Amino acid sequence: MKKIVGYFKDSYYELTQKVTWPAWDELQNSAIVVSIASLIIALIVFAMDFTFGIQKISFGQFIWKGLLGFLYGA
Repeated sequence: MKKIVGYFKDSYYELTQKVTWPAWDELQNSAIVVSIASLIIALIVFAMDFTFGIQKISFGQFIWKGLLGFLYGA
């Protein structure tokens, strides 16, 4: 039991005294970068899904099923 208590005490000490936490401005900047990167990746995935999901019917008409439409035959 002493080892478990010692572990939690050491962990608390390390998190409060040894770890350097980012400042609020740095945290906001990182959140903005992550949000923009997520949006770009989502747009790329959407473009790929749209490109592979277009299906030609007859007489030059096109329909979009999406990638999952091809996989499940919807």
